[in-house]
Formats: sequence, structure tokens, C-alpha cells
Amino acid sequence: MAKTKPGKKDLDSYTIKGTNKVVKGDCVLMRPSDSEKPPYVARVEKIEADHRNNVRVRVRWYYRPEESIGGRRQFHGAKELFLSDHYDVQSAHTIEGKCTVHSFKNYTKLENVGAEDYFCRFEYKAATGGFTPDRVAVYCKCEMPYNPDDLMVQCEGCKDWFHPSCMGMTIEQAKKLDHFLCSDCTSEDDAKRSVNGYPASPISEPKVESKRRKR
Repeated sequence: MAKTKPGKKDLDSYTIKGTNKVVKGDCVLMRPSDSEKPPYVARVEKIEADHRNNVRVRVRWYYRPEESIGGRRQFHGAKELFLSDHYDVQSAHTIEGKCTVHSFKNYTKLENVGAEDYFCRFEYKAATGGFTPDRVAVYCKCEMPYNPDDLMVQCEGCKDWFHPSCMGMTIEQAKKLDHFLCSDCTSEDDAKRSVNGYPASPISEPKVESKRRKR
């Protein structure tokens, strides 16, 4: 165990007041001072009690996109968080509940996203607004990073993913697609057909995914 100040002792766990939920090194929801704001999300790094048995937790904060210097952007998911380098010590009584912060890859594989499910793909430097990694893959002709909340369709030609709106389609139209070729691949396909004729073999199953895609 890490050393503590005189009169303090390290605790292995803490039971959230009024519940039977036990916190160890978990991600937690913490009550904000402004009751109209959503709960803060933090990762518990250490739990300790003083000589009066007041329990405090050392936490590492997660930031929501709108709390960052650059603000929320189009590709940020509704449940996206940034793991910051901002540490703090808070009263354990402000912990409202536990939550799960998934990796981006694992989040995209969830069948159902619960109220306590979040995901993180960036670390965030609170003082400078810098991100790690500072570059991520982009998709579609709009060249935006992937937002797991948005429907995207995969082109059977180039295998890239596209937003229906960028392809001049509604979401309803995209969901009804059996096959999809982007405009570039459609042009190439038309050129090939005019020279070689169209193959008679069946096309593979449609590459359309309703909410999230596998990476």
C-alpha cells in the first residue's frame, strides 16, 4: 500500500452510501455542486480515511467533450469521455454510483448501451487541451472520425464507410439498402460494365450496420 499522511489509513474499498455497491479501483459517478448538471465521471485511484473515519477518494477525472477546451465536435459520441491528467481528492460521500468506461473498440461491440456505459478513446491534457493520440482514422467523403452513435454504410467496392447524408440518402433509405457502392466505385463499376459486361455471380451479403460497426 502507498504511504499515507499521519492519522490517515488506506482502505481497500468503500461502500456507496445507501447502496450495497462496493467501490475499489472503479469508475464512478460523482455528484456535481450544480444539481442541474450531469454527474461527473472519475476513476478512483486511492481510498483513505482520517482519524475521524471521514473517507476521501483520490480520483482522476474524465472530461466530457463540452468540458474540454475545443468543445464538443460532430464526431464525438453522446457517451464519449476523455481521460484527463487532472487529479483531485473528494469526499467519498459525493459518489452516487458506479459506471463502466469502455475502450472504444469494446463500446462498438455492445449490443445495448446502458445509462452507466461510457467510452474513451483519447487522453486529454487539461492545461493545454492536447489529446493523445492526436490523430485518428477518418471515414466518408467528409473525412470525419467515426461517431459510434451514427449509422454508416459500407461500400462493397472500396470498403470505406459513409454517412447516408453525405451520400444524399436519408437514414430510412440507408436501412433499406441491400447493396451499396459509393459514387466513386459506382463510376468505376459503370466503366467496367461497359467494357467487360456484368458478372452473373451473386453479390455478397450487404454491408449495412444499423448502429455501430466493427473495427
